[in-house]
Amino acid sequence: MEFEKRKAATLTSLRSEVTDKSPKGTVDTPIIPLLDVINRHRDYFTTSSCSGRISILSQPAARRVSKKKASGGAWLYISHDPADPDSVLDLVFRRRSDPTRNELRDDDHDEVVFRFEPLIVAVECRDLAAAQVLVSKAIASGFRESGITSSNKRVIIAIRCSIRLEVPLGSSREIMVSREYLRFLVGVANEKFEANRKRTDAFLEALQSESGGFVAAPPAGGSYYNALPGSNGAPGCSSLSVVEIEVSGESEENLYLWGHSACALENNAENGVLVFGGFGGMGRHARRNQPLLFDPLSGGLRVIRVGSGPSSRLGHTACLKNEWKLVECSGDVFPPRHRYAAAVVGSKLYVFGGLNNDAVTSSLHVLDTDNMQWTEIHVSEEGPCARHSHSMVASGSQLYMFGGYDGEQALGDLYRFDTQTSKCRWKKVKSSGRSPHARFSHSMFVYKNHLGVIGGCPVRQHCQELAILDLRLCMWRHVKLESTGEDLFIRSTANVVGDELVMIGGGASCYAFGTKFSKPMKVNLLPLKLRDDNFKPLVREVHIDQIDIMKSEKRRQEQVQSSKTLTGAPDLNFKSEVTADGIGQHADAYWVLKLEKKYAKIGKDILKKFGWLDLARKAYSVEGGLHICFPVSAKFSDVLKENQHCMANLFEGQSDHIHKPAIGAKCLIDELTCSKALDILKECGATMLVDEVVEIKKTAKSPLKIMSEAVASLLKDKDLPAGLLEELPTRWERLGDIVLLPVTSFKNPLWDSIAEELWPVIAKSVNAARLSRQGRVASNGTRDSTLEILIGDNGWVDHCENGIVYSFDATKCMFSWGNLSEKLRMGSLDCRDEIVVDLFAGIGYFVLPFLVRAKAKLVYACEWNPHAVEALRRNVQANSVSDRCIILEGDNRTTAPQGVADRVCLGLIPSSELSWATAVRALRGEGGMLHVHGNVVDSEENLWTKHVSKSIAEAARSQGHCWEVSIEHLERVKWYAPHIRHVVVDVRCRQAQK
Repeated sequence: MEFEKRKAATLTSLRSEVTDKSPKGTVDTPIIPLLDVINRHRDYFTTSSCSGRISILSQPAARRVSKKKASGGAWLYISHDPADPDSVLDLVFRRRSDPTRNELRDDDHDEVVFRFEPLIVAVECRDLAAAQVLVSKAIASGFRESGITSSNKRVIIAIRCSIRLEVPLGSSREIMVSREYLRFLVGVANEKFEANRKRTDAFLEALQSESGGFVAAPPAGGSYYNALPGSNGAPGCSSLSVVEIEVSGESEENLYLWGHSACALENNAENGVLVFGGFGGMGRHARRNQPLLFDPLSGGLRVIRVGSGPSSRLGHTACLKNEWKLVECSGDVFPPRHRYAAAVVGSKLYVFGGLNNDAVTSSLHVLDTDNMQWTEIHVSEEGPCARHSHSMVASGSQLYMFGGYDGEQALGDLYRFDTQTSKCRWKKVKSSGRSPHARFSHSMFVYKNHLGVIGGCPVRQHCQELAILDLRLCMWRHVKLESTGEDLFIRSTANVVGDELVMIGGGASCYAFGTKFSKPMKVNLLPLKLRDDNFKPLVREVHIDQIDIMKSEKRRQEQVQSSKTLTGAPDLNFKSEVTADGIGQHADAYWVLKLEKKYAKIGKDILKKFGWLDLARKAYSVEGGLHICFPVSAKFSDVLKENQHCMANLFEGQSDHIHKPAIGAKCLIDELTCSKALDILKECGATMLVDEVVEIKKTAKSPLKIMSEAVASLLKDKDLPAGLLEELPTRWERLGDIVLLPVTSFKNPLWDSIAEELWPVIAKSVNAARLSRQGRVASNGTRDSTLEILIGDNGWVDHCENGIVYSFDATKCMFSWGNLSEKLRMGSLDCRDEIVVDLFAGIGYFVLPFLVRAKAKLVYACEWNPHAVEALRRNVQANSVSDRCIILEGDNRTTAPQGVADRVCLGLIPSSELSWATAVRALRGEGGMLHVHGNVVDSEENLWTKHVSKSIAEAARSQGHCWEVSIEHLERVKWYAPHIRHVVVDVRCRQAQK
């Protein structure tokens, strides 16, 4: 009988909506079929498991000599799938050079260990005979270290093998192995992972091949593997076909777009997708503003004729309305932006992030389309970082946001926002399976219970893969897209029409993709639905993110009784008394359910299952740990009242004919009704008590909230006006360990009177070691920074970007965030046999990408700002490229070399024209490439490029060169000001044909 009770409780916890104590918090997806088979046998149930993992652990060095007690440690990396070598190398080497990352801490001496650990499953058996049967099957399948670990009160066996790996990499202060060796280790671990998988599959087949009481696992079409109907059933081998849509009516070239918007029509009158704006289209590629209606079923495309509408644009979003109309909105200020994400829930439009000139934002605004009023939502906890080029979709009342670009790197995080809860907060989604790679300029969609992510940058990793999140299980899987063409789903749109995913447009993105456009495509999503039909597993993989946070509604008892048991008449009369935050004001308004410790687990699972557990309060033990008190919600009290009649009959002795449920295998939590759950709690001797402890869980506060409260208290103490709080910054930037407050913050002279007390308060609230306030770039020739250090000894910072370390004094040198795409473009060039001259080197903005990424043979770096030269010397040393860089201090018109360069960079804005002749002199006799930067009015780009070409040709002739000068590419880097864009033109100079 005790075995059945333990099995029922364990299986209940496996299916409960709560994370376990493992680092991952859930059952590993690859072994769910194996656990299902074992747990369906009447003689066995699993108590713990791991499918196998590759990990990097930082552990105290003292652990090597002390065996009495574990000294702790931290997981730096953990994967239950084969590891990606690049991700591991990025963690161990690249991130170590970034002080803002704390995975490898330099302030301690932990040893860093690389590990592979194979499958291990602990199984409790009914008796020794049953244990011996399962151990023999495990050993025969290759798990030769399997055996009985306990046979006293409980018979426990461990299923395991010896194909493990453990290699020290060094310490948190210094990694002692090379990148090549670590890549080799990852390869060895992945091979062991494959061997482990084969043994696991063999063990599962052995259990299914004989009767012996074992039940076959569900077929692949309904299992938790990545297989779809029609595939071979192996994990990760599923695929969907991408079919090109034949377009009729208007020309197909109208749909050669990127950065447009598209909405699926949801009425019976018209079927299709409404497309607006974007870059591309018929004839000369440009920004568009014509509405198009596309029917993906017939392929029909027509232009919708409108009298007037929005201006040409891209990087926008749209939802459906009947007509174009310029709307005047009220409420909070909604700053202009592009490359943001938007989603609709009911009559409300939610907008997050985006770019406003060079500023990347993290604000969340909502537009109520009933009254056309904007509201900025201030989140209560730390939310997603500022980003652009991300995607956001709505599923019911939930918003889901994935990926984007934060100005430094692509992002791969998934957040959820519940639009119906009173707590305004983003929540990072915890999921199982391999998460999608970090990306931006991708597309998202929702189909049935699935969230899909497709396309995006970088292209090489995932343009032919569809990542799918099961929203019920919070589990990722990946589907290969079978296509005959080279689809480029970058800044494309994804709309679900019926059971088909319609992809329109996509192509040239922020850099180096030219004018490549994708044709309209469609993908049949019906296999996703068929795969999930008719299967309900015994072992569920659950996450806390599957649970919608329930609104806390507390009730106050009108007539308080000191103790009420479920075996007494539940004549409870409650009177509602709820405060603004949903928690009653008096301690006697709270109730707990007391259970014996041996019944605590099943009692807690029942309370969680039905939403009866009050998650805002803490459970605690009483009577020396013999009993556990669980806080219960007002919902539980309501249930007691609703069931008091039938329960009273039981309590009055009229229950002899009613069978009392046993706490055994038949009482699995998913099969329980409300009344049966109350019966189980009664049988366990549950007692209702007034909560005399009332220990409320603390809610984390956002840095902005902490800052506001602390500064408000300071202002009150100093008798200063509370209106000064309006000057508190809502956003700030970080450079290394320096927090940069915006130039507009704390401008009132009254702040100066409390500066000595103010700045430590601000620094503490934003968790900054050093604090500064931004200033405008000086208008002198060297464009010095005017940053003001508020807390800290100096302004030297180390900033890591794309694996390159930039060190500079932020008070003397500016750092350009908006040039990242151009730095990436220069770094992607192949300059292995080239000599490069950078006429405006600065701290090494382009010098370092040429040396570190493009592998230039030699770079001449010209710079006349002595502060920048100092930083540049440090940076070439820090990035180990000083042997390939010659720094020339002074005016480049006198210091630049002549006749040596294959490539010249002129990275000065607003104009580098004074050094164009210098650049021509620097090129070799046969010519080369010039990268000319400038600020240009957007309507005059063609005039400017012609001027550049003509001026370079004239300079070449004056130097006696007979060159053909041509424009190879125009790169639009960023908006510098309204209608003024920072652009780069690639000018090719080559010897003219005689």
